[in-house]
Amino acid sequence: MLPVLPGLNFNMADEQTMEPIVEEVAVPAVVDAAPAPVVAPTGAPQASPRLPAHAGQAGKPFGGRGGQRDRRGGPSGERRGGRPRGGDERRSEFAQKLIGIRRVARVMAGGRRFNFSVGIVLGDKQGRVGVGLGKAADTQLAIDKATRSAKRAMITIPLTKTRSIPHNVHSKYCASVVEIRPSPGRGLVAGSSVRTVLELAGVTDVTAKLLSRSKNPLNNARAAMDALKNIAKK
Repeated sequence: MLPVLPGLNFNMADEQTMEPIVEEVAVPAVVDAAPAPVVAPTGAPQASPRLPAHAGQAGKPFGGRGGQRDRRGGPSGERRGGRPRGGDERRSEFAQKLIGIRRVARVMAGGRRFNFSVGIVLGDKQGRVGVGLGKAADTQLAIDKATRSAKRAMITIPLTKTRSIPHNVHSKYCASVVEIRPSPGRGLVAGSSVRTVLELAGVTDVTAKLLSRSKNPLNNARAAMDALKNIAKK
C-alpha cells in the first residue's frame, strides 16, 4: 500500500492505475485592506496616521523638501550667513571711486606670480577726502586694503561758503604737477583723477590744470592731495 501524501488521496480501486486523485483546496484571497483607524478614548486627542516616506503634500515635491526651508537649506528669507535679505546692511558714510587697477607680475624661481594693485579715492563730499593704494593677490582684498589706506590718509579741507577754495595752490608729486585755482561761478573744471579727488571732497567753482605730461592717475591724484594739504595747513 502506498503512503498518503498531503493533498493527494489514493483510492484502493485506483492502486493499479497509480493515478492520484487531487483534491482542490480553497485558498483564501489576500485582501490588501487599509488598517483600521485607531480610536482614541473619549477626551484624548486623536493621533494623525503616519504617511509613507515617499508621500508628499499636495502641490509640493515628494521627499519632504518643501515647507519652510529654501533650496540653500536655510529658513525662508535668510541667507547662509545668517543675515536677512534686503538693504539692512549699514552703508558707509564715504563715497569711493577706483582710479586705477593693474595686474603686476613678479618673476620667481617657479614662474611668474601675479598680484593686483588698486588705487582708490574716498570722500564724504563735505570737505574730507583721501587717496589710498592696496596690493594683494585678489582684487577684492586689494580694494579693502586701499580703502583702509585712504581712510588713514584722509584730510579735511577748509571750504568757503560757496564750497570753493580760498586761494591758489600748486603742488608737485613725482612727475605730476597740478595747479588749482578758485573760479567763482564756473563750477568744477578739471580732468583725470584730479577731478575725482575734487568731486569726492565736495569742492566746486575751481579750475584745475595739469602742468605736466604725466598720465599716471595715482600720481595725479596724490599731487592734487598735496595741493589741498597746503590749504589745510593755513
